[in-house]
Amino acid sequence: MRRWLFADQLGPHYLPDTDQQVLLVESTSVLRRRPVHRQKAHLVLSALRHRAAELGDRALFLQTDTYAEALDQVDGPLEVVQPTSRAADGFVRGRGLTVVPDLGFATRAEDFAAFAAGSKRLLLEDFYRGQRRRFDVLMDGVEPTGGRWNFDHDNREPPPKEGLDVEGPWWPVEDAVDAQVREDLDRWEADGVVRFLGQDGPRWSAATREEALQAFQHFVRTRLAAFGPHEDAMLARDPWMAHSALSPAQNLGLLHPLELVRGAEDAYRAGGVPLASAEGYIRQILGWREYIWSMYWHTPDDYRHRNSLQAREPLPTWMWELDAEAVEARCLSSVLRDVRERGWVHHIPRLMVLGNYALQRGWDPEELTRWFQQAFVDGYEWVMTPNVVGMSQHADGGVLATKPYAAGGAYLNRMSDYCRPCVYSPAVRVGEKACPFTAGYWAFLDRNADRLRGNYRMAQPLAGLARLADREAVVDQERRRGSAPP
Repeated sequence: MRRWLFADQLGPHYLPDTDQQVLLVESTSVLRRRPVHRQKAHLVLSALRHRAAELGDRALFLQTDTYAEALDQVDGPLEVVQPTSRAADGFVRGRGLTVVPDLGFATRAEDFAAFAAGSKRLLLEDFYRGQRRRFDVLMDGVEPTGGRWNFDHDNREPPPKEGLDVEGPWWPVEDAVDAQVREDLDRWEADGVVRFLGQDGPRWSAATREEALQAFQHFVRTRLAAFGPHEDAMLARDPWMAHSALSPAQNLGLLHPLELVRGAEDAYRAGGVPLASAEGYIRQILGWREYIWSMYWHTPDDYRHRNSLQAREPLPTWMWELDAEAVEARCLSSVLRDVRERGWVHHIPRLMVLGNYALQRGWDPEELTRWFQQAFVDGYEWVMTPNVVGMSQHADGGVLATKPYAAGGAYLNRMSDYCRPCVYSPAVRVGEKACPFTAGYWAFLDRNADRLRGNYRMAQPLAGLARLADREAVVDQERRRGSAPP
């Protein structure tokens, strides 16, 4: 039976039968539906076309307007690996196709269901410990290696003033496939068939299995040791820091999570990587990424519409246009520029700059989720829905995170170099130099005080709000600021 693989199912683990025939479909309607980052479109098409070339005669590669149009051209029975979105899942089941269980993650639906059935709350830490035990990762018998499950507290150091002394990420070399993709995208855009967000640029992410392995091996060899301590730090002059930048390749299905986990553990066991760095990376892959994947399927379909804080403001035009020059706040301007130029920033600018600002302003979480899906090269529905609705915007009322991730300018000043220099001061709440994050933090608490009052983790911040002498002036100032770029 021929197996249909989507463009995010391109690794060899999706084809354990080395002789099976394959269907790959490039659909222009997917790009027409809504604008995505230009570099995301390039990466996906490049990866899909490279995979078709690798498979040769085994692959039926169809370039059509819609998936339905492609399926109408396929003779004989067809099966498909579990798609990564509810919409795609509904489509393939509606066509009566045989659906094979997912092959790109370590956690099956039944595994997470068993975890959920035995838990009062679906806490990441509990899930992560179970994963470590189940896959025997960083374990010494029944105890965690080093006597601790989690080195997160050790991995929150601010950035060194001199920056990190590590090599940059591994970069691929574009080839004839990339040249043809760029030509096609240019033509489609000129003809008005599609439109994009962000800028074109050299392809920096792996588009093939071979490239992805090279990028991972380079990361383990040159960057993983420095990853742990500063994984939460931000530098305007170094968007990569010691992060792997492998999420685009992972989300194309080019790498299996367990091979990344084993590679990091082996590096620690060989003495080349500190335990805190290996554990921090493994927690992101075997813990957080698998948890997010599982939560996407475990939560009901209406989860993406949840809005417990009643945030209704639309995203402003400058945000959709990635207009970094319109923004004076150096942190937000720098991050928007990085997104525009590469379609990627690491997880802390996403959460504590972009998400934090949106949370403070009361932007609609469903629209913000779409923005993240469209503006990031690694943006897919299963990734962004729980991350934005649950983690970033607290729109699920605490199902995923126990408190809102809101913070003022003091946090950004401690964990980055953004505030030096900036036209705003993180210590000022009111006036021309008032930091929009500092003032926005207090305005957020004021707007949501009644909704957050029952959350024990918010008791201290709300007590601080009650003591704020200039509370009324701060709230009025932020109300007048509205959706104007800060």
